Amino acid sequence: MLARMTPPISPQTLTFWRRGQAVTLDNVPPDRTLLEVLREDLHCTGTKEGCGEGDCGACTVVLGEAVGGQLQYKAINSCIRLAHSVQGMAVWTTEDLASAQGELHPVQEAMVQCHGSQCGFCTPGFVMSLFGMYQNNGGKGADRAQAAADLSGNLCRCTGYRPIFDAAQHMGSLPLPAGCEVNEAATAAALQTLPPAQAGHYLRPTTLTALLQARAQHPQAQVVAGCTDVGLWVTKMHKRFAQVVDVTAAKELRRVETYPHHIAIGAAVSLHEAYAALVSERPPLKAFAQRFAGLPVRNSGTLGGNVANGSPIGDSMPLLIALGASVVLMRWDAKRKAVAHRELRLEDLYTGYRTNVMKPDELLCWIKVPRPVAGEHMKVYKISKRFDDDISAVCLAIRMTLADGKVTTISIGAGGVAATPVRARQTETALLGQTWNADSVMAATATLRAEFQPISDMRASAAYRQTVLGNLLKRFWLESQGLQAINLEAVSMEALA
Repeated sequence: MLARMTPPISPQTLTFWRRGQAVTLDNVPPDRTLLEVLREDLHCTGTKEGCGEGDCGACTVVLGEAVGGQLQYKAINSCIRLAHSVQGMAVWTTEDLASAQGELHPVQEAMVQCHGSQCGFCTPGFVMSLFGMYQNNGGKGADRAQAAADLSGNLCRCTGYRPIFDAAQHMGSLPLPAGCEVNEAATAAALQTLPPAQAGHYLRPTTLTALLQARAQHPQAQVVAGCTDVGLWVTKMHKRFAQVVDVTAAKELRRVETYPHHIAIGAAVSLHEAYAALVSERPPLKAFAQRFAGLPVRNSGTLGGNVANGSPIGDSMPLLIALGASVVLMRWDAKRKAVAHRELRLEDLYTGYRTNVMKPDELLCWIKVPRPVAGEHMKVYKISKRFDDDISAVCLAIRMTLADGKVTTISIGAGGVAATPVRARQTETALLGQTWNADSVMAATATLRAEFQPISDMRASAAYRQTVLGNLLKRFWLESQGLQAINLEAVSMEALA
């Protein structure tokens, strides 16, 4: 009988800040999750394991990171976050909010007063998302719209959400008991005193050059960013990683840079921050950005990681393809002792299902997105079984300009219809130069439905996907003519009440 072969796992020391002091844990393997560390090593069992895939929010904790001397808060899913990625950060769990005398924090007290908990299993996760919201709002409550958006990554089977949204609005009106406050200046200063990550089997270099050198030295290591997908390989597929290279600490890749004709988004920029940059350029993308995933996933995941991962149902790629984005791949050239790079259009990155043209020593470092042009019509549609916090069955993004009623430029990106994110080149050709009217759209609809051969799976049948593709192009046409009521995003629940 053959013995199961597993890679040798070499642990190293992990240090982070919690409850006003440094927490140091020895012998933490590189592929151990933060949830495992909290529950099993520190016995913080208030943080729950629900789905194990970043979908339900029961495991939500809040991270604090010193940026420019200020403390920034992010609610994240601890079940799929690798523990060593929080080296040098502050961590809050549901056990950390009440005062030493047992007085509840306003987010906890609001949940009590508004009857926001029934069975209680999901409650710690909601409380931590509310805590992140409370801190980022300067101790104020949230309006209904922000509560609905920021809590979309937390699922509850009991309350129907209304009392939890009530708590989000009510928490800002409650007093903050002594001992519940966060001394942000002291915490930010304390984080600067924590030791840097060890040079071990979890590598998290702080500069781009060091990152590329680490990749060159360890081409077989697992590359991670926010771990929102790789984390599932650990929790669901039980994969083990002897060596991990984390891109998120490289300071050059944590920036969004603006140029006259494009913006450049670093591979370590979180999805939340990356989409904020895209929305600032194109405000109509806001609703799609909030539907990409729940806020804890967007806080952890990065746009670079999403693109490099190359899932055919990843929502970023159809949008970026339609926007004409390109990617910059970098590597360390040992002979020249310098950084080498190449740039290619995003749709040309992929060669097959989750495979791409990157060499073993290359990393995707930047995503360059053209800035809007005058007269641009842009829309992206996501079709999923659940409106919030769900994976697409079909995603279609369209960018178009018109002159004298004719299509002068057109780019279309699609997801969920092929082995890779794809560009609908045949449909673009069918529309380019045509008069933008019902007849040209009807002809292009048939072309779009025939252009891809999607598969049937748990999310949708092939026939459904093909039908929906055409319907979305028709919706784009109707909306370009001023009809908005056909879009669910335009429906007001208050107006229907």
